[in-house]
Amino acid sequence: MEERLKYSLLRDATDNQNIWSRQDKRLWFCTLILGTTTLYSTRTTMPLLVPAVASERKWNKTDSGTILSSFFWGYTLTQVLGGYFSDRIGGQRVILAAAIGWSLITFWMPNIILMAPKSLSWGIPFIVVIRIINGACQGVHFPSMISITSQNLCATERASFFSMLTCGSALGTLLTGILGSLILDYFGWPSVFRVIGFLGLAWTLFLRYYTMSSDKSRVVNVQCPKLTHHDAAVPWLRFLRHSSLWACVIAHACEMNCFFVLLSWLPTYFHDSFPTAKGWVVNMIPWLALPPCTVLGKMLTDWLVARNWSLTSVRKIVQSCCFASQNLALAVMCQATDFGTALVCMTVVIGGSGFHNNGVTVNPQDLSPTYSGSVFGLMNTMGAVPGFLGVYLAGYILELTQSWTVVFTTSIAINFFGWIVFTLFGSADVIQ
Repeated sequence: MEERLKYSLLRDATDNQNIWSRQDKRLWFCTLILGTTTLYSTRTTMPLLVPAVASERKWNKTDSGTILSSFFWGYTLTQVLGGYFSDRIGGQRVILAAAIGWSLITFWMPNIILMAPKSLSWGIPFIVVIRIINGACQGVHFPSMISITSQNLCATERASFFSMLTCGSALGTLLTGILGSLILDYFGWPSVFRVIGFLGLAWTLFLRYYTMSSDKSRVVNVQCPKLTHHDAAVPWLRFLRHSSLWACVIAHACEMNCFFVLLSWLPTYFHDSFPTAKGWVVNMIPWLALPPCTVLGKMLTDWLVARNWSLTSVRKIVQSCCFASQNLALAVMCQATDFGTALVCMTVVIGGSGFHNNGVTVNPQDLSPTYSGSVFGLMNTMGAVPGFLGVYLAGYILELTQSWTVVFTTSIAINFFGWIVFTLFGSADVIQ
């Protein structure tokens, strides 16, 4: 303890110093990636189960699209608030309170669905309201995580640390795809909600009674006030005047449209187009590409930085890898008629998001290390808007045209727009 205290008191009060020790980093990395895994596992449970539940409850494509997209209505509402409170009181407290909510809602979702009558007079709206609350609880997770990392890690480690945490989204989706599919086949859809919700509750207890308890004994560098919680108001007017912020926001919104549409409708696409395909295959294989592509994006970033490329150029190159791979795969998907081609293309699209995790997703930490949680909250708020509009629109298009090609073509156009905007106006320079 004495050696650690001496180190903490003597080091410089610069942004190149860590608050976390090596042991702290390992503990918080494991905790946060497990939390992101359970978060995404609960988030993808409803998309996985929609075909089964819709068949039993007599929902059409528009009803399913409304229920799937309603999650993002709530998700949009709490992004900025989550980042703001995380910057002020600590992201771990915000994450803990929210995790209790989304875990319990997932656990009790079978009761909620069965309580709603098959009559659409108020049955669908009742489920929609619960889904909005669930989305609101989950909306604070990523802004809180980026706030935690910005306040406890030095500038050179933040982006890579956070980008690796985003792998939890793929791991959670894989967990639901594999475990959820098996439980669905043998025990029915209510059991899937119960098991995944229980895992969320177990992680919440681990966070509260192990990680946060260990955190209380940590020695904080008293000479480093700029990495502690901030009481000053977020300088929004200064941020909003910079084109680099809007380029980040727009590019993120465009890529999130593609990601959320596929996240929500991927099981339905394969169920409708290839009904004989195994559920666990289509819900597992595409998501296997995301973690290695995230690591590949990190390696590409480190390689370019080591060769003295500017950080702005690095972010644009890595993000271009995302948009280019996704648009190419979606274009092929429009013509795909066999299961193998469709599966490979969908895997490439999901894998492309791994480059996004090393590009635009970490850009808020470049633009404002001090208020990264709030800036990320704004970016993710706009990113969630295509979540509910895009997911609902996809359901409406399918109900109207029965054409997946229209859905994929729309995503290509939106991706291309975001690509152009970020290439022209994106930057990794700190907003002064």
